[in-house]
Amino acid sequence: MSKVKPASLPADTVIGGYRIVRKLAAGGFGVVYLAIDAQGQQVAVKEYLPASLATRAAGELLPQIQPDKLSLYRLGLKSFFEEGRALAQISHASVVSVLNFFRENDTVYMVMNYLEGASLQDFIITSRELKKQKVFRESTIRSLFDEVLRGLRIVHQHKMLHLDIKPANIFVTDDNRAVLIDFGAAREVLNKEGSFIRPMYTPGFAAPEMYRRDSAMGPWTDIYAIGACIYACMQGYPPNDAPQRQEKDRLSLALSRLRGVYSDNLIEVVEWCMALDPLSRPQSVFALQKELSRETERSYTRLTVAEKMRLQLDSLLGVDAKGSKAKPRVAPGRADPT
Repeated sequence: MSKVKPASLPADTVIGGYRIVRKLAAGGFGVVYLAIDAQGQQVAVKEYLPASLATRAAGELLPQIQPDKLSLYRLGLKSFFEEGRALAQISHASVVSVLNFFRENDTVYMVMNYLEGASLQDFIITSRELKKQKVFRESTIRSLFDEVLRGLRIVHQHKMLHLDIKPANIFVTDDNRAVLIDFGAAREVLNKEGSFIRPMYTPGFAAPEMYRRDSAMGPWTDIYAIGACIYACMQGYPPNDAPQRQEKDRLSLALSRLRGVYSDNLIEVVEWCMALDPLSRPQSVFALQKELSRETERSYTRLTVAEKMRLQLDSLLGVDAKGSKAKPRVAPGRADPT
């Protein structure tokens, strides 16, 4: 198959009553567009268009799929549709809102609320480049992940797993919310190996069981990724991936260097979440929430997540109270960049 990426839909294309304004992001599994609905409101529309299975010429609406890829394409299409239907049942400020999902042009579209702000990954990179001792203050980390876990708990209560939690998929909005985006249902299908289906993984954030065929995944799998995200907020970089850790685990050594910078409790929480043995991790989001929200550790937390993150960055960058430097604006519901 040609390695040329399938063309995105041109501006002013109308699909399902939504008018495309422009492409926001593209990745291996689809394209995300800014669009306008019938009431004139901005929305994000995610199109299932896996680059490894489909092509599309510029100006065309229908993707072209090679016959030998058709069954896998349809399997991913079904998974993407099911993901949209499941997410549409969840209403929580910390989970991306799916407003609509529909089939058209031999593919599926997922309509989400349009978010403005920046990903946690963007904040980490900006903070890391300032070369300060702390990437984020502990109060900021605890408040941020308190919000994320509230959303993840609802997801798990709906019998879903995210399976791709990483800083790039935690979005901090301009109206002070931390939102989980880009769920991984289609990835499970598109990384099919023979008759075996498993999620695609992001090194550093994927739990060991995601690399093995014989391991059950559950809430503990997402919890490993939460621990890895907290680690990245402390260190500025992802932890070693699970296979490296299983050969020689340097996690405790890396975290020990942060003692005195962060509390022993927060360091222990990360080690607990990132235990290589799934049974040694928190088995539910509630158990982790209880430990992370210990009053003795967060009694000094007052500002909202986004306020604290931006105040911290602004003070280090020398931005005045009026915010003379523009805040980054990043598209929500982005297609997976891998």
